Amino acid sequence: MNLVIVESPAKAKTIEGYLGKDFVVRSSYGHVRDLPTKGLSVDLENDFKPDYVVMPDKKKVITELKKLSKDAEMVWLATDEDREGEAISWHLFEALGLKEDKTKRIVFHEITKPAIMSAIDNPRQIDKNLVDAQQARRVLDRIVGFELSPVLWKKVKPSLSAGRVQSVTVRLIVQREKEVDAFTSKPYFKVRAVFSSDGKIFSADLSKRLESEAEVKDFLKRCEKASFVVNSVDKKPGKKSPAAPFTTSTLQQEAARKLGNSVAQTMRLAQSLYEAGKITYMRTDSVNLSTTAIEAAKAEIMSQYGDDYTNPRKYSTKTANAQEAHEAIRPTYFNRLQVSDDKREQRLYELIWKRAIASQMSDAKLLRTTIRIGAEGLEELFEVKGEIITFDGFLKVYMEGSDDENEEENNANLPNVNAGDKLGQESFEATQRFTHHPPRYSEASLVKKLEELGIGRPSTYAPTISTVQKRGYVVKEDRDGKERVYTVITQKGSELSQEERTENTGAERNKLFPTDIGVVVNDFLEENFPNILDYHFTASVEEEFDHISRGELQWSTMLSKFYKPFHATVENTLEHSERATGERVLGDDPKTGKPVIARLGRYGPMVQIGVVSDEEKPQFAKLRDGQSIQTIELADALELFKLPRSVGEYEGKEVIASAGRFGPFVRFDGGFYNLGELDPLEVTLDQAIEVIVTKKEEAKKAIIHEFDHDPIIKVLKGRFGPYMTLGKENYKLPKTEDPEALTLERCLEIIESSEPTNKGKRRKGKK
Repeated sequence: MNLVIVESPAKAKTIEGYLGKDFVVRSSYGHVRDLPTKGLSVDLENDFKPDYVVMPDKKKVITELKKLSKDAEMVWLATDEDREGEAISWHLFEALGLKEDKTKRIVFHEITKPAIMSAIDNPRQIDKNLVDAQQARRVLDRIVGFELSPVLWKKVKPSLSAGRVQSVTVRLIVQREKEVDAFTSKPYFKVRAVFSSDGKIFSADLSKRLESEAEVKDFLKRCEKASFVVNSVDKKPGKKSPAAPFTTSTLQQEAARKLGNSVAQTMRLAQSLYEAGKITYMRTDSVNLSTTAIEAAKAEIMSQYGDDYTNPRKYSTKTANAQEAHEAIRPTYFNRLQVSDDKREQRLYELIWKRAIASQMSDAKLLRTTIRIGAEGLEELFEVKGEIITFDGFLKVYMEGSDDENEEENNANLPNVNAGDKLGQESFEATQRFTHHPPRYSEASLVKKLEELGIGRPSTYAPTISTVQKRGYVVKEDRDGKERVYTVITQKGSELSQEERTENTGAERNKLFPTDIGVVVNDFLEENFPNILDYHFTASVEEEFDHISRGELQWSTMLSKFYKPFHATVENTLEHSERATGERVLGDDPKTGKPVIARLGRYGPMVQIGVVSDEEKPQFAKLRDGQSIQTIELADALELFKLPRSVGEYEGKEVIASAGRFGPFVRFDGGFYNLGELDPLEVTLDQAIEVIVTKKEEAKKAIIHEFDHDPIIKVLKGRFGPYMTLGKENYKLPKTEDPEALTLERCLEIIESSEPTNKGKRRKGKK
């Protein structure tokens, strides 16, 4: 019996169908060993030796694989072909106690029968250099996280974390936000003229911007009596070439643009397609296609579109440190167009298919035309540009998306004019426009930037972007625009008119914004750990991992060079740096004359009136959703001190509206009731009563038993199943217990023999 171990059960199922009865295929379900979650688990004195343990949820998997491997003639380690996959194979080798003469390592970048059989025919040993490169990344990231996070707990806020790549990613987003805040929009005018030639109407734009109303009016006055003629008509043949097939990065970008996928969604769907044998391996920075793939694409293009559309190409990867994967992302079989019943998978597959097919198709041929129009006495020229596709080539299948939010329109409907032709002038319109701040990052444009800077590798983009959002340093959201007034000046014949119009501007969709905590942490790290947040330094670390993967550098040497200065900086920062709060003085409180300060507090962004050294204790208020310590103004901050406010009386008791750590709420008769979307500054008594009544009814429905005891014991329905409460303490029910049959005596027995599940949390919160 031959035992083949792969990473995922889906892949195991696909491969088992190809190998026949002599092979048993099993899954390791990803990584089986890692550094323990608690402690550093790296021996700093002994060449950074990591202390790996079998992950708790993988103990059963390892037991089963050990049993199978003992009975196997040969164990084939068939994990993914990148560094991560190589490391998983090595961890399996170590954890299962395998022998070299009875172990073979095989790799393939597509799950097809020919690829699997070819891998079996060409086994190799585990590549320790690739394993060391992955170990170096894991150990370095553990050291940075383990030593840097406590600095943040002490100097910024408890429970924060820092990471080598994630902190640089946050820096990019914070830096862009600061550029946006510092940007001053300037108005200008864009002038468009409407001309006529042989009865055909067309428009042309002035080739320069005009800065002011006075300049616009002066220019239009000169246009009124001018005689416009065609100065020149330039016609140049051109071509467009297709983009290379997808790499991980370009797939993530294009799926975001065209399908609206997050980076993480794209990788999940691609993983599923790969494991089902539909596409090649999805973590790659290679744009290369195999000869077999090029031939298959050519056959499909000729079959569907004809000989004129085929143009086989070899693409080469520009990245100097392209990782180990050998091919771009492409369909395993080009003649399969429908591969999944899942609509999202199918749409991603079609995108991959179109991009790969288009890369092997002919260039599109174009005729680019520029018409320049002028008049005697006018220095400025009007221009109209357009292009006509004379042969569509690859455009029949695919057109690459763009991140440019202000892309110019393409005009294919050009007038048939010649140099020297006189033109009729119909009207001129000058529309006020405004310069725009640098665009905030979307997930796609952030991936593009990380790749440009050499930060991270194909396997790291998705987890990094997910991590910075999960940790609350960055949010991805939509933000509404604001109404803006702009001016339009029109001249028709000798009549000049001017009007004000309104437009919605500045709306953001699926953009990444730094949170207050993200900004404060970033600024603190930039000041105290400039190396860690330096883009060039982070990229050079990636290059060192590449050197390790090629056997050109010892991983412990690389870590030693990094650790000594890093650790010294940690010690120095703990001892000498100030606490970081992102404090901003907004002005003075008109009632007390005390300063009003926006800052980061223990439980998040807040404002306060007064300082600790005052005789009277400062007043504090939590910021509301959508507010930021970076931008809040004095008037909005003072509004927050109107809470808590009395809403009225209900059943003879006062109802108080306020905002707390977990959002807005009303307090009534000793109970707290979450207001959800309601504003505590505006909530009415009727709305508050409705919330109280609804929540009380929900609480009653959740009660299975309520026993008269001091404190009261309740058996309740919870999110994760039935549980028990004794006053404010929660207790887990043993799985063997029937909650409906519980008596007071049995409840007391359970309480006596177990610990409250929220005991640690409550104690921690009281500190």
